[in-house]
Amino acid sequence: MRIIAAFFWCFVLSNMGGYVLSSMTGGAYNFTSSTIMSVVFTVIILVLSEALIPNEPVTKHH
Repeated sequence: MRIIAAFFWCFVLSNMGGYVLSSMTGGAYNFTSSTIMSVVFTVIILVLSEALIPNEPVTKHH
Protein backbone atom coordinates (compact mmCIF):
# COMPACT_ATOMS: atom_id res chain seq x y z
CA MET A 1 0.00 0.00 0.00
CA ARG A 2 2.89 2.34 0.79
CA ILE A 3 4.38 1.80 -2.67
CA ILE A 4 1.07 2.57 -4.36
CA ALA A 5 0.63 5.74 -2.32
CA ALA A 6 4.19 6.85 -3.07
CA PHE A 7 3.70 6.26 -6.79
CA PHE A 8 0.35 8.07 -6.81
CA TRP A 9 1.76 11.21 -5.20
CA CYS A 10 4.93 11.14 -7.31
CA PHE A 11 2.76 10.74 -10.42
CA VAL A 12 0.49 13.65 -9.50
CA LEU A 13 3.27 15.99 -8.40
CA SER A 14 5.58 15.17 -11.33
CA ASN A 15 2.85 15.74 -13.90
CA MET A 16 1.76 18.94 -12.18
CA GLY A 17 5.35 20.20 -12.06
CA GLY A 18 5.93 19.23 -15.68
CA TYR A 19 2.80 21.09 -16.76
CA VAL A 20 3.68 24.22 -14.79
CA LEU A 21 7.29 24.28 -15.97
CA SER A 22 6.34 23.73 -19.60
CA SER A 23 3.76 26.51 -19.47
CA MET A 24 6.26 28.87 -17.82
CA THR A 25 8.89 28.23 -20.48
CA GLY A 26 6.42 28.27 -23.37
CA GLY A 27 7.14 24.66 -24.30
CA ALA A 28 4.77 21.79 -24.92
CA TYR A 29 3.61 19.60 -22.03
CA ASN A 30 4.83 16.01 -22.40
CA PHE A 31 2.82 13.48 -20.40
CA THR A 32 5.20 10.61 -21.18
CA SER A 33 8.34 12.28 -19.85
CA SER A 34 6.51 13.46 -16.72
CA THR A 35 5.26 9.93 -16.08
CA ILE A 36 8.75 8.46 -16.57
CA MET A 37 10.09 11.02 -14.08
CA SER A 38 7.41 10.00 -11.58
CA VAL A 39 8.57 6.37 -11.78
CA VAL A 40 12.18 7.48 -11.27
CA PHE A 41 11.22 9.66 -8.29
CA THR A 42 9.20 6.81 -6.77
CA VAL A 43 12.13 4.41 -6.96
CA ILE A 44 14.53 6.99 -5.50
CA ILE A 45 12.16 7.82 -2.63
CA LEU A 46 11.52 4.16 -1.78
CA VAL A 47 15.23 3.27 -1.88
CA LEU A 48 16.16 6.26 0.29
CA SER A 49 13.39 5.55 2.79
CA GLU A 50 14.57 1.95 3.19
CA ALA A 51 18.18 3.06 3.59
CA LEU A 52 17.62 5.95 6.01
CA ILE A 53 14.70 4.88 8.19
CA PRO A 54 15.44 1.97 10.52
CA ASN A 55 12.91 -0.85 10.81
CA GLU A 56 13.83 -1.72 14.38
CA PRO A 57 13.01 0.47 17.37
CA VAL A 58 15.88 2.42 18.89
CA THR A 59 16.81 1.34 22.40
CA LYS A 60 18.24 3.76 24.92
CA HIS A 61 21.20 2.70 27.01
CA HIS A 62 21.43 4.23 30.48
